[in-house]
Amino acid sequence: MPPNFIFGDSLVDAGNNNYIVSLSKANYPPNGIDFFGHQPTGRYTNGRTIIDILGQEMGLGGFVPPYMAPETTGDAVMRGVNYASGGGGILNQTGSIFGGRLNLDAQIDNYANSRHDLIARHGEVEAASLLRGALFSVTMGSNDFINNYLTPIFSVPQRVTTPPVAFISAMIAKYRQQLTRLYLLDARKIVVVNVGPIGCIPYQRETNPSAGMACAEFPNQLTQAFNRRLRDPELGRRRPPRLALRLRRRLSHLLRHHRQLQIPRVRGSGLGVLLRGRAVRRAGAVRADVAVLRGQVQVRVLGPDHPSEAANALIARRILDGSPVNVRQLIVT
Repeated sequence: MPPNFIFGDSLVDAGNNNYIVSLSKANYPPNGIDFFGHQPTGRYTNGRTIIDILGQEMGLGGFVPPYMAPETTGDAVMRGVNYASGGGGILNQTGSIFGGRLNLDAQIDNYANSRHDLIARHGEVEAASLLRGALFSVTMGSNDFINNYLTPIFSVPQRVTTPPVAFISAMIAKYRQQLTRLYLLDARKIVVVNVGPIGCIPYQRETNPSAGMACAEFPNQLTQAFNRRLRDPELGRRRPPRLALRLRRRLSHLLRHHRQLQIPRVRGSGLGVLLRGRAVRRAGAVRADVAVLRGQVQVRVLGPDHPSEAANALIARRILDGSPVNVRQLIVT
């Protein structure tokens, strides 16, 4: 298994936000109740993230450590580093409602620091060889909509002056610069994950009551337009070989077939989410009672923004072995 360098938001954060002053935190139950030790680790789920599961399935011993952890120094970096941050986005103003967060520019800055340390310890040739054979993944974009363009009340003036096509163009232009910078810093195998159907998450459905039991249409239209642009050659002529994974397709499949896949979908909730009583969303922190669901797949869950470990495992399986392209193929190229 090559080193794994991870960039992204709360879907793949392994605890970086534990070390910064932020209102976006996952260091409280029920997060972590099904993780090793049954304690919160800073992961925004009840157990393992998609990245955790991918690493285990591909033979990576242990989990990729968060960059902000004090022990992530020296040769620990040679196995890979997780730079992801809950609330982070492509655009630097994204997630400002949380206060502290690491947006993609800051995450790439941190990776540049790791690269500099590798060069200092092992020389430029060996460091470049290690990094060019490593796997890079970027899971970004959801917060640019949820916690920027679609933020209730605060985003109204922006939506009046900036039409959706202009906002998405700004995201793509910034993303192009960021992926090019990764390339210039020796990234050669990059997995770019597109944005899932955010209009189907419970929070968006609650803030768009006119949708009823259906998904909120406008948020999904935004992400569909963004995902189409991800496939555009305009994203960068000099971009590195990359694999654009269609998270939307995976999540939409799970939403349609949750019963056959034995992932409960409950009225008023999304994938693997069951709220007993009322979920309270306060300053970006979602707290909900825990329920144990009966069936072949026992899932303890929380909500209303993030998939459970059971859903993450199914998504990871499709990313690893799906067709026509998958991560296993990218690693051996």
